[in-house]
Amino acid sequence: MIPVRHMKKRQMMNEQPTLCFPADGPATDLRYPAAVAPRRAGRRLLLLLALFWLMVITAVTGLAALFYASPLLLPGTQVMGVDVGGLSVNETAVQLGIQWQQRGLVLESDTQTWQAPPMALGIELDALATAEKAHAAARSVDGLFRWVTTGRLTITPVYTLDTAVTIAYLENMAPQLERAPVNATVQVVDGRAVATQAVSGQSLAVAETVAYLQLYQEAVLAHGRLPLSYSLIPAAITDVTAVIHQLNQLLGRTILLQIYDPVNDETFTWNLPPAVWGNWVAVAIEPDNGGQLRWNFDSPLAQTYLSEQAAKLGDSRFIQIEETLRNLAEAIRNGETVAYGRVYHHPTSYTVQAGDTLAAIGRKVGIPYPWIQQVNPGLAGLSPGQTITIPSPDEMLPLPVVPHKRIIVSISQQRVQTFENGQLKWDWPASTGIASSPTAPGIFQVQSHEPNAYAANWNLWMPNFLGIYRPVPASDFMNGFHGFPTRDGYNLLWTNNLGAPVTYGCILISNENAQALYEWAEEGTVVEIRD
Repeated sequence: MIPVRHMKKRQMMNEQPTLCFPADGPATDLRYPAAVAPRRAGRRLLLLLALFWLMVITAVTGLAALFYASPLLLPGTQVMGVDVGGLSVNETAVQLGIQWQQRGLVLESDTQTWQAPPMALGIELDALATAEKAHAAARSVDGLFRWVTTGRLTITPVYTLDTAVTIAYLENMAPQLERAPVNATVQVVDGRAVATQAVSGQSLAVAETVAYLQLYQEAVLAHGRLPLSYSLIPAAITDVTAVIHQLNQLLGRTILLQIYDPVNDETFTWNLPPAVWGNWVAVAIEPDNGGQLRWNFDSPLAQTYLSEQAAKLGDSRFIQIEETLRNLAEAIRNGETVAYGRVYHHPTSYTVQAGDTLAAIGRKVGIPYPWIQQVNPGLAGLSPGQTITIPSPDEMLPLPVVPHKRIIVSISQQRVQTFENGQLKWDWPASTGIASSPTAPGIFQVQSHEPNAYAANWNLWMPNFLGIYRPVPASDFMNGFHGFPTRDGYNLLWTNNLGAPVTYGCILISNENAQALYEWAEEGTVVEIRD
């Protein structure tokens, strides 16, 4: 017995298709369903589309293969702002080389800029490597994507950097950029001390600048600017508070500047309030000495003021401005309110009168005649109307003058008077030189102290000797004050002659008075000898 399902399958296999003819149309093939025809059309369409895309892909692939093998760069390719699209690698390298020669690099400090070619700093463009890089980038997925999405392809150049050249260039320009630090200091304004602020210095930091260039080379060259690195140099003195306090203490005083004329025995007093002399002060602070204050009068204002004051003294007199300012500064440093200066005298001319001799002229002008001969070389004789030069009386005053002491010798009265601060101190009898060896009149000063001087020409020992002038400029012999001399150390001479000329040019006073004068009259004390 055959199962039913197998019998149905066999029957279906043995059945033949049956044609049915509708009453009003052609026969229909009942072997295929009605939806079969559209499926066949769809398959044909898909086949056609597949063939189309195959042709497109084949064409693109061919074009890509052709482009990949081409030496040309993509249109829109840019290097250093230059459009090199469509150029070959070699053409691109040539074009970039030309552009590179025209490139400049700006070096920037905080206050200045310098223009320099990159080559001077050891930077070189590898033009061929850059062109090859641009060619290769256009054939990479990333490069093509950038080109497709932006329409252009920007290539970073290939550079080389020789740091040895960079260092040499920067070290050569470093001195131009160096700025020394400025210490805080003090200046005087309207008689008061005020501070000026410290300013740090700077020096070019070569190593740091080179390191920056190495790290940011592409950005530096892209923008054409290289910022320079600096090392700060701190000022040694930044705080001057103590100095200001110290200086303002000095500036709180009015100074009397007394200018003394030792020849005419005149004193000129100039009143200097802080508002005047304070503005003459030039201040310096010594960093190597603990920041101590150092100042002096080094100002055109001081020069102008003293020159104007000195002009009032007349054409024949003047002052030494630098010396006067030194004296003024020393007085202020010592806390004194009075400073001293000195009047000097110019050489003068003398017209010879009938009967004049050099000795007579010397006594008239108060200069020993050998000193007149010295400034008139070749003077063989005198004639009326002849003009000769009289040296300055300051030639007889070689030492700093003691302004508050003065000794007056009267030849006619044979007396010695001493004055201190304008007041008579002593008045003594004296003896001056005999007619053949007279005492010279003039303005002199104490120049030496000798406890017991020896005069070889006369074999005399002179106790408590004060030398006051040389009768002859080039000699060592001096006339001066002394007590009663001795000969051979035993016999006192001229003890009974005080009040009459008896010496060989010196001024004789008693031993007691000679000792007192010796101790009182320091070197520089003015001695006025009158006829």
